[in-house]
Amino acid sequence: MSELVDRANRIAQTQRTLELLMEANRAILAELSPEAVLRRIVVAARELVGARYAALGVLAADGSLEQFIHDGFDGQHVCAVGDLPRGEGLLGVLVADPRPLRLERMSEHPLSTGTPPGHPAMESFLGVPIEVRGEVYGNLYLTERAAGGAFTDDDETTLLALAATAGIAIENARLYETARRRERWAEAAAEVSSSLLDPGLGGEPVGLIADTVLRLTSADVVSVVVPTGHATFRVLLARGRRAPELEDLEYDAKATIAGLALSTGRGVRVARLEEQPRFTVHVQRVLDVGAALALPLHGSLGSHGVLVVARERGRAPFDETDLELSESFAAQAAIALELAAARADQQRLAVLEDRERIARDLHDHVIQRLFASGLTLEGVAGSSEPATAARLGPVVDDLDLAIQQIRTLIFRLQTSGAARSVRSVVIEAAQEVAPVLGTEPDVTFEGPVDTVADPDLVDDVAAVAREALTNVVRHAGARHVRVSVTAGAGALAVVVADDGRGLGPDARRSGLRNLEERARRHGGGCTLVGLPGGGAELRWSVPL
Repeated sequence: MSELVDRANRIAQTQRTLELLMEANRAILAELSPEAVLRRIVVAARELVGARYAALGVLAADGSLEQFIHDGFDGQHVCAVGDLPRGEGLLGVLVADPRPLRLERMSEHPLSTGTPPGHPAMESFLGVPIEVRGEVYGNLYLTERAAGGAFTDDDETTLLALAATAGIAIENARLYETARRRERWAEAAAEVSSSLLDPGLGGEPVGLIADTVLRLTSADVVSVVVPTGHATFRVLLARGRRAPELEDLEYDAKATIAGLALSTGRGVRVARLEEQPRFTVHVQRVLDVGAALALPLHGSLGSHGVLVVARERGRAPFDETDLELSESFAAQAAIALELAAARADQQRLAVLEDRERIARDLHDHVIQRLFASGLTLEGVAGSSEPATAARLGPVVDDLDLAIQQIRTLIFRLQTSGAARSVRSVVIEAAQEVAPVLGTEPDVTFEGPVDTVADPDLVDDVAAVAREALTNVVRHAGARHVRVSVTAGAGALAVVVADDGRGLGPDARRSGLRNLEERARRHGGGCTLVGLPGGGAELRWSVPL
């Protein structure tokens, strides 16, 4: 009778274990987050087998423990133990030989290294591997059977069944997480492309790409490096930890992952930098780098630089999925940069064409009508009474001045973004002082000022106009300034006149010596004189 009772109890216990195993399987398979799945596996293993302590060690590529999730330890024990195991000693037995291991006394195993100070006492031990797609993913460890004694065959069988379910759940979670990562990268690529192609959003295109990669890779720092043409790289910009210390850094391109990525046109992944001593990462100058990616920004028109992504030592390395997704994103971003640049060029071309049309209309219609009006007024003045002619004379002069100003405006419209010339540098200098002066100086040109000046003379004219206008702003207190540039009679003259307070005791010599020296180099001269009624006039002229 007692034998029947024992058998009935064992059957009931087995049935209960199966029920608990089914519940654990459902709970584990219901999770989709990798972290939650691992935590659920550890808790279920401890409760299912009846152990005081349980842990799951996730293997890294080199066989060490990349993660160690535990259950049953209180906060005091965790703090006392300190660093988590690295997969050595008894834990390393399953790493080297992934088969179930059951021990009645851990201390008697030849590879047992004991427990660190503050670690709870442990004797009985049961460990089984967890396989995902035929490869060992990690190991489940149980210690201290709650009922006392050694773990049984039934405990091992139950834990193996749980490990099989765990392998499926882990693979499902990994597939789900990979799908979510792909979705996030795809969304980011669409957002970045939309932002780059929308001229109204503004911002820094390359900075937007770097910010996105920093966020999606959970990196510590991302930098964009560009070749300088001298076998070196320069850090164009950086995002993340200690980014300001990296920006504008120049370094040798040889034996760098950025150089390898640029030369091959393919992304480079370094899981553990210490295992690749022949390659360096410039981020090492400011951070203790453990893992890195180098992603070429390679579009259809060539390379736009390299994204260097880094994580500090101690963090999880980048995996193949990180490389695949970030490399694809970088390629799409590079094409988006090219499309954005092409669109910007089209918009600039449209603006230039519009300016050219306006300039043409001003020349062909407005100036011609003003010129005809001036001729008509001159004819009327010639056949009128002296008093009437005297009144018409200033009107004709105003028309001539208006024609000169319109011609200057036409030149501004036609030379925006063009090469440096006498006209462009003088106009640029006038525009620079306009905000401080309160009004833009009147600028006029007469004669072939651009065709007679070589590049050196253009540079001197730029310096003269800038220095003269700056002195007016600093010393004259003027309300109106006139700049005229004349080429004719064998000389080029720059005249800057103002209606300010005139020449003081110091004769406003500030900067004048430099202008005189520039004129003497060309065989010319420079004078500064006061004007009747106030103001001053600077005349700088050189022979042609």
